[in-house]
Amino acid sequence: MDFLLINQGFPILSTLIFLPLAGALILLIMPGDHACRIWTLFITVLTALISLPLFFMFDRSTHLYQFAEHHSWISAWNINYTLGIDGISLLLVLMTTLIMPLCVLGSWRYIEKRVKEFMICLLLMETAMLGVFMALDFVLFFIFWEAMLIPMYLLIAVWGGPRKTYASIKFFIYTLTGSVMLLVAIIALFLTSEPQTFSIPQLMAGHYSTTFQIWVFLAFFLAFAIKVPMFPFHTWLPAAHVEAPTAGSVILASVLLKMGTYGFLRFCLPITPEATFIFMPYILWLSIIGILYGGFTALAQQDMKKLIAYSSVGHMGFVTLGIFVLNTQGIEGAILQMINHGIVTGALFFCVGMLYERTHSRELALNAGIGRLMPIYVVFLGVFSLASLAFPGTNSFVGEFMILVGAFSHSLLIGAVAIPGAILAAAYMFRMYQRVTWGGTNNPSHNGLADLNAREVLILAPLLLFVFWIGLAPAPFLAVMEVSVAHLLEQVGVAGQTEGMSLARLLLP
Repeated sequence: MDFLLINQGFPILSTLIFLPLAGALILLIMPGDHACRIWTLFITVLTALISLPLFFMFDRSTHLYQFAEHHSWISAWNINYTLGIDGISLLLVLMTTLIMPLCVLGSWRYIEKRVKEFMICLLLMETAMLGVFMALDFVLFFIFWEAMLIPMYLLIAVWGGPRKTYASIKFFIYTLTGSVMLLVAIIALFLTSEPQTFSIPQLMAGHYSTTFQIWVFLAFFLAFAIKVPMFPFHTWLPAAHVEAPTAGSVILASVLLKMGTYGFLRFCLPITPEATFIFMPYILWLSIIGILYGGFTALAQQDMKKLIAYSSVGHMGFVTLGIFVLNTQGIEGAILQMINHGIVTGALFFCVGMLYERTHSRELALNAGIGRLMPIYVVFLGVFSLASLAFPGTNSFVGEFMILVGAFSHSLLIGAVAIPGAILAAAYMFRMYQRVTWGGTNNPSHNGLADLNAREVLILAPLLLFVFWIGLAPAPFLAVMEVSVAHLLEQVGVAGQTEGMSLARLLLP
């Protein structure tokens, strides 16, 4: 177990995973909607507070998995309960714990029916999402990966919009298909490893033939590309976002989409390095297509939620671009942009939900010209819109700039064709902000609209803080991932002299 720094004290990772689950079980016997809201908020806030020491106690000088826990589980199959985090997963864990209390607050008035069941789904989602980022055994990982599917399906199917049945079934079918491919890859790795193991770090250290790597990579790729989602596997996302309640959209954007890119970093690159180089050019061009497609499609939307949903396709295209240029700037920028996208897009979905609670519409035409009535709201919306288009001084600028530096370092052509994506982001975000704040004279009278209340300001203020903290002082966040990214590139670099790299150079300038 030389890849683990075993935690000899308080089992903080297990506590973070199972505290929300325990809270959900207590909710089953708790009466009263208001009491359920308060209890869920208490559990999510407590989980967030317990997670904070991870950042301050994290050893930035090692790539080993920290705060680790290892217990034998099913010894006959060499399945273990193994948890740990490194510089790649730490920030994702913290973002998950910090976003969940905001989701509870954002649902305080939005959800009025089946409140207890809704709050239970939120807590179950938190347990599953944290487990995905902490699990170091493939069986344990797959259990958490599948566990988050059911509560997310219910969030859309029960509390969603008019087309919730269509959206939830489409989400379920797409993600279940990806899960099947993931399971195939896990079984193949187990049967091929010597000795047979489900340990993720041990499988990373294995050596596999190029042919085997290609097939495993393809299975991994389909599973994670659907979750991102990458073009052309993206069609489930707009429907899910539009029909989901506000908290569901925020969880989708802030956490669930990141599980796909996390899978690329955690599994595809270190376990199948030669196949990564072989498929790298194709994935880079799919990322470019996703960036441009997402931008142009967002520019054409009249529904604010659809606009932000399609913008996510473009933003996540930048993340996969940064991952697969396979250099330090690109990968560090991609990890940081995963966090940035979760903060900014989550904030934008909160903003849309707050406006929908007042006007009962997400159409730009029916929400036009509210700037004079809701000045606090449009200030928040303006800052988050600027962050979404990567305006200098905001968090997204740092991540996107690093990704573009990595892209240009890899290939001038790839870097150049990614630039229009940033221009498109400015076009669709400014268009949305202009219409909502100052737009036309045909909008219905909104004289009765109230500005943000204290609860809504409390939701948006922490996200605003991170927009400027990361934008103006990103060093603490980059320092967390630096050693882990360097180690990841060492693992992938073994394949740099193989036929995979040679083929990649033939396919891409």
